[in-house]
Amino acid sequence: MSDDHVYLSLAEGHDDSDARWAFGTGFEDPLHGVDQTVPDGIDAGELAAYCLALGDDALVGAQRLAQWCTRAPELEEEVALANIGLDLLGQARLLYARAGQVDGTGRGEDAYAYFRHADDFRNVRLAELPGGDFAFTITRLLVLSSWRLAVFERLAVTTPDPVLAAIAAKGVKELTYHRQYAAEWAVRLGDGTEESRRRMRDALADVAPYADELFKGAAEVRDEVLAVLRQVTDAAGLVLPEAAPVPGHGREGDHTEHLAPLLAELQSVARAHPEATW
Repeated sequence: MSDDHVYLSLAEGHDDSDARWAFGTGFEDPLHGVDQTVPDGIDAGELAAYCLALGDDALVGAQRLAQWCTRAPELEEEVALANIGLDLLGQARLLYARAGQVDGTGRGEDAYAYFRHADDFRNVRLAELPGGDFAFTITRLLVLSSWRLAVFERLAVTTPDPVLAAIAAKGVKELTYHRQYAAEWAVRLGDGTEESRRRMRDALADVAPYADELFKGAAEVRDEVLAVLRQVTDAAGLVLPEAAPVPGHGREGDHTEHLAPLLAELQSVARAHPEATW
């Protein structure tokens, strides 16, 4: 199955006369046309939970990047950050759709995105931290995209679920660009002025306590991601800091105080006007 088939199946389920998108999409079956059968030997509950967690990472990360609209330092960077956010939003939609297919509830992407409370989200906490300055956004994007790319590259060839494999294959192409964009800016800022260098050092220190959460039970991914980060920081003349992990885990429902306000903004229209169309 190619990633194109996934998107073609989405298009097949779309009613052109319906102007809604995402919230109230009208998609009865977002993956119509794709073999949705859960392969033998796969625990459907575990697969759904995994898709949900990866979808939550993408949705929350996309929302943080969207907050740079009208605030980015240059128009070109505003467009770039918005496009990266849209890539993540697309990943979230497909992952939520797959979760709804296999968890037995039949919930759609809107139900997962707009009608769950913060305690029900399973994203890593690094994704939900406030946006900070541009250096923090770049550093967080570098860490998250390096980690997500390593995970998706493995899923694309190793997961026995063909739908998740197709979603991952599509994501690899996008995440490769995300990581490159963040790495180039990290080097530019780290090797820039005294002020930009200070901000990059501060950003690395702020991100470091949350990075360990990404690698629970995945030593191989950890080693690969840390090698990438060291390559970037070395090129920028920076040092990759070590820090004690923050207690708790977003995958288990432990979140910072920043997630609930972020979701309240994200969900406000959908909750105020359930089933609305436009």
